[in-house]
Amino acid sequence: MNIGEKVKELRNKKGLTLKTMSEKTGLSTGFLSQFERGITTIAVEHLSHIADVLNVKINYFFDDEEKELIIRSYDQPFIRQLNKTIYKSLSRYPENKMISPKLVELLPKDDHQYPDVYTHQGEEFIYVLEGILTLIIDENIFKLYPGDSAHYLSTQKHNWDNQTNKVIKFIVVHYPSNIEIDK
Repeated sequence: MNIGEKVKELRNKKGLTLKTMSEKTGLSTGFLSQFERGITTIAVEHLSHIADVLNVKINYFFDDEEKELIIRSYDQPFIRQLNKTIYKSLSRYPENKMISPKLVELLPKDDHQYPDVYTHQGEEFIYVLEGILTLIIDENIFKLYPGDSAHYLSTQKHNWDNQTNKVIKFIVVHYPSNIEIDK
């Protein structure tokens, strides 16, 4: 069943006509009809508004298989915030997997002293998306720019830091995934 068919099914269950949906969403009845029949696609913001009108979360409309495999950018599970670091999971069920990919956002901090380095079991992979990440491995300090990556054994003394006044976004993948990291 495609997204439009799911919208139609739910709309009918709730007893709403196309005209009523049109009035509540600001979308034309013709467009809604075409969307429900799979003739046209829809922008995420319009689907989000339809979800609100139908009183469901937007992910209701996506296939169960997709729910198992795909994490949409608007639906990334928040893991935790520690100091000036925000962690979001990039894996739907990381506890069942060998690797643990996360989106990390390092916020600017007040002081620019380097953090303490530490070790743990496994490996770590980093890919910088935005900003300039400071990576400390053993006695070495590296600056990683968007598109740069690093892959190292976590048994080496290491840590990462934001030495800038802008947010840094990067992907970090830990192996094995069951390691609990408190940076």
